[in-house]
Amino acid sequence: MPDDSEIRIPQDDERIDVTDLKEVDYWTRWFGVSEARLRTAVASAGTHRDDLRIYLGLP
Repeated sequence: MPDDSEIRIPQDDERIDVTDLKEVDYWTRWFGVSEARLRTAVASAGTHRDDLRIYLGLP
């Protein structure tokens, strides 16, 4: 049985589901941003990973 504290890799690694707290934890670590920053980015740029990377100014 998986440990609930493990970071779960999203089923869709191209889109961010901010309603899933495990995914939010994964993506905040992946992008290196706070949850608030991730949610602001999603609200502004949408849920597509590459759009968020550009919005956040990441390579």
